[in-house]
Amino acid sequence: MRLIKYGHACVRLESDGRVLVIDPGTFSEAEALDGADEVLVTHEHPDHLDVDKLVAASARNPALRVHMPPQAVEQAPGLGGAAVAVEAGRSFTAAGFTVDVVGGAHAEIYNGLPGCANVGFVVDGSLYHPGDALFVPQQPLETLLVPAAAPWLKLAEALDFVRAVKPVRAFPIHDATLNDLGRQYVASWMESEGGTDWTTLTAGESARF
Repeated sequence: MRLIKYGHACVRLESDGRVLVIDPGTFSEAEALDGADEVLVTHEHPDHLDVDKLVAASARNPALRVHMPPQAVEQAPGLGGAAVAVEAGRSFTAAGFTVDVVGGAHAEIYNGLPGCANVGFVVDGSLYHPGDALFVPQQPLETLLVPAAAPWLKLAEALDFVRAVKPVRAFPIHDATLNDLGRQYVASWMESEGGTDWTTLTAGESARF
């Protein structure tokens, strides 16, 4: 599998000519969706769900399907039949990848907000994108995408998340608000305390595993 990092929380997964994109939001580059077969969206917030980008991608590829929680489907009427509602506990196939839906709720930002649905996606039983939550699945995972900066997150919580999941390798996501120094700071803690192989990718960079 090849993982390509795009802006913020967006990643593109490629294998044998198949393309699956997760969380193409307003902070990510439109080219992440070029040639995409299917898309996964963890929740309705614009930094994870850019409806305009997805409508344009659907116009280019009428077969495109976008899997996301029912509340997110309601926020994207322009997608029409391309939007497919999914909830925690479901498993399906997208772009030839197996996808298990886990979690269910967005992390609390402050004083009960936002109170919206958020699902995580386990792809091919090995790669996990949690969206805006730190839900720990029960199954062992080789590759973890780790939120690095958010109003609902502190670094100690991200470290605990990595240590609880115990992945072979981990990559930061949700990092658009960090400058280079901030990314290096997070990496230094993850490398010393995370107990995993930590690699920071910039937009357009990729890793194979």
